[in-house]
Amino acid sequence: MNIKNIKIFLGISYFCIVLIFLWFFFKNFSIQDFTSYDLIKQNMDSLQNLKKNNVYVSSITFVIFTIVWIFLLGFAAPIFLIGGFFFGKWLGSILVIFSLSVGATLFYIFVNFFLKDLVKEKFGKKYSFLITKFEKNEFLYFLIYRLIGGIPFVISNIIPVLFSIKIRNFLFGTLFGMAPQLFIGTSLGSGIEKVIKENLDPPSFFDLILSPDIYFPLIGFFILILIGFIFKKFFNN
Repeated sequence: MNIKNIKIFLGISYFCIVLIFLWFFFKNFSIQDFTSYDLIKQNMDSLQNLKKNNVYVSSITFVIFTIVWIFLLGFAAPIFLIGGFFFGKWLGSILVIFSLSVGATLFYIFVNFFLKDLVKEKFGKKYSFLITKFEKNEFLYFLIYRLIGGIPFVISNIIPVLFSIKIRNFLFGTLFGMAPQLFIGTSLGSGIEKVIKENLDPPSFFDLILSPDIYFPLIGFFILILIGFIFKKFFNN
């Protein structure tokens, strides 16, 4: 079996694993499990006690789950909200930033090795103007790329394949470039946990917005969007 056939086999195996994971996840969990205020309230105390009694085990479990989740095409938003909700703003941020960065890097390595030709075929023309920029200062431009955001997380982990980003630059660029937005997102998750803890009944939209634990992270998001817009102008020019 030659290298091309091995890549095809492993690529197909990967997508089969993703499909099995999604089937298992949606078979065992429903949308109600994540949107029911009563269910969240009922289970919150027991989960928090479990975390306090086994903080190291809980942290390691969260990190491993996040790495696998991201590698299997999972979204980033649920991770930083859950991380802030269960681990708080500071510990949650550390765990989220580390695990998301490692998961994204492993996914990048996989795509770069097995699906590079497909990525070039799908995205090559659209992002070809960035190739010369990355050749000038790979880490700086990738750091800005991560800071700007605005691209679905899965796609943002695929596009750097076009520029053959070094693995260490991808890892540390993701680690530092996404840290501000992940910290704000984790703070939002922590704020949601505090609001739920302090309210027996579901809070109204205005109760949420008027809580400092909610509106400060939201303001932070808007500031990051503005900064991202400014950097995007620099990036495109």
